[in-house]
Amino acid sequence: MLQTQRVVITGIGVISPIGCTKEAFWESLIGGRSGVRPLEHLPSGILPASYGAEVWDFQGRAEEFLPVDKEQTKAIRKQLKVMCRESQMGVAAAQRAMADAGLRPGQYDPDRIGVSFGSDYMLTLPEDFIEPIQACINSQGRFEFDRWALEGMSKLEPLWLLKYLPNMPASHFAIFNDLRGPNNSITQREASANLAVGEAFEILRRGDADVMVAGSTGTRLHPMKTIHAFQQEQLADSRFAPEQASRPFDRDRTGMVLGEGAGAVVLETLSYAQARGAKIYAEVLAAASHSVAERRLLARRDRAIELVLRSLLDRAAMHPDQIGHLHAHGLSTHSSDREEAQAIQAVFGQRQKPVPIVAAKSYFGNLGAGSGLVELVASLLALEHGQLFATLNYQTPDPECPIYVVREAAQPPGSCFININVTPQGQAAGVLIRKYEG
Repeated sequence: MLQTQRVVITGIGVISPIGCTKEAFWESLIGGRSGVRPLEHLPSGILPASYGAEVWDFQGRAEEFLPVDKEQTKAIRKQLKVMCRESQMGVAAAQRAMADAGLRPGQYDPDRIGVSFGSDYMLTLPEDFIEPIQACINSQGRFEFDRWALEGMSKLEPLWLLKYLPNMPASHFAIFNDLRGPNNSITQREASANLAVGEAFEILRRGDADVMVAGSTGTRLHPMKTIHAFQQEQLADSRFAPEQASRPFDRDRTGMVLGEGAGAVVLETLSYAQARGAKIYAEVLAAASHSVAERRLLARRDRAIELVLRSLLDRAAMHPDQIGHLHAHGLSTHSSDREEAQAIQAVFGQRQKPVPIVAAKSYFGNLGAGSGLVELVASLLALEHGQLFATLNYQTPDPECPIYVVREAAQPPGSCFININVTPQGQAAGVLIRKYEG
C-alpha cells in the first residue's frame, strides 16, 4: 500500500484591501483597521454600492509582482496587456508566496511543482466594447447588429478574450516560473479557494508533485458583477458608515460588502520542505467539500457546511474539542450567517467550551473567489503570532446565530483551525490545518 505524504505550508502571499504584504495585512487585522471605504476606482453615483473594499496598494505594475530577475520582469510586463485585474492580483499573490517560501526558478525540478488556482467567472469591462459598438451605429444613432461581425468585432483587441479566461492566473504564473507539474483552475465562486488548496493537498499526498502553489483571486467590484450582486444578493445598506457595514453574525447586519483581492500559499511534502530547510508555517491535515440542494435547486448551505465540518474532523481523526478556532465564511447576510451558525452549532454545540469564531470579511467584505485564501492566510498568521484578531462590528449577538464570535483581539488561536467557505448555490469547502511542531 502506497504511504501518503504529509503536507505542509511554507509560503504565503496576499493582495488585499488591508495590505499587500503579510506584515501590513497582519497589522491591519490586529489593529482592527477596516479596508472598506467610499469607492474611488469605480464610478460614483452610477453603481448601486457607494463603498467597498478596493485594493488601494496594488496598481498592477510589473514591479509589484516581486519578479526575481530582469527576464521575469520583462515577461510579466509583456503579459500585463492580456491580464485583467483579477489575473494580475492572483499572479502577484502567487509570486509573493513563492518569494516567501524561498523558491526561485532554477532551484527546483520544474516537472515536480504545479499550480492549483481558483477564480470567479471573469467578465469583460464595458469599455472594451465602446469602439466596436460605435462602429455599428448608424446615422440615426441606432445599433445595427448585422454590421457587428465585420465592422464591430474587427475593432476588438486581437487578444481581448485572453484577458478574461479563468484559467489564466494559473497559466501566467506557471509560465513566469517554468512550472510544468499538475496545473488546474477551479471556478466554484466562493468555494474555489479551499477547493484549490484541497486539490493541491491531495496531489502532494499521493506523490504526484513535491510542491504545489494554491491560490485564488476574485472581485465583486466590477461594473457588471456589482449589478449582478445587487440583483441577486443582499447588500449592505447605508445605515452604517463604510467601515462598519460588514457585520458578520451581528443582529443588526444589513448585507454583504463588495470587495476584491487574492491570496496564495505554497504547499510542499514534509520531506521536500525539510530537505531544503524551508520555514514551515503549518501542516494541512484534511480537506473536504460537499454540495447540497433540494428539489428545484434550493441551496442548503447549512447542511453542506455541516457535512464539510464533520468530514474534516473524521478525516483528521480529531474531536470537536481539539479545534482551536474556526474561520467562518461570515458573509454578513441574514440567511447565510444564520445557516452557517446553525451548521457550526450542530457540529460544535456539545463542546466543553464554545469554539472561537473569526470572520475576516468584517475587514474587507466579500472578495468572491479570493476570500477563502485571504482568510486562510489570516488564520495562518494568527497561528504564527499566537493570537486571534477580533471580528469587526460584532456588537449585538443574534439569537439566530448561537455561536461564540471573537470580538476582542489577543485570544489564543489554539494549535489548529478550520477554514470554511460556501456558495449561494450550496457548495461548501473547507480545510483543517494544524501548527507544525515537528
